[in-house]
Amino acid sequence: MTPILLAIACLIAVTLGYGGLCAASPFGDCRKCRGMGHGLKADRKGRLKRGKDCRRCRATGKRIRVGRWLYNRAARIHRAGTTD
Repeated sequence: MTPILLAIACLIAVTLGYGGLCAASPFGDCRKCRGMGHGLKADRKGRLKRGKDCRRCRATGKRIRVGRWLYNRAARIHRAGTTD
């Protein structure tokens, strides 16, 4: 197998794997708050306290994956174009 065909096969496997992940689990942890829904801050003694709610995920700790967002957008455009 040539290196080009091997690279193409690896890219196809990664793409199909990510597509399966987006279909099975469309939501992932928020990258900003790491899935906690809020930040952490330390008080004057160094103890950790709960910080402000995460604005990116609106304090849920979950965000929609990029692949699922693209699929939803494509499905919405297709649905809008095929209805009368």
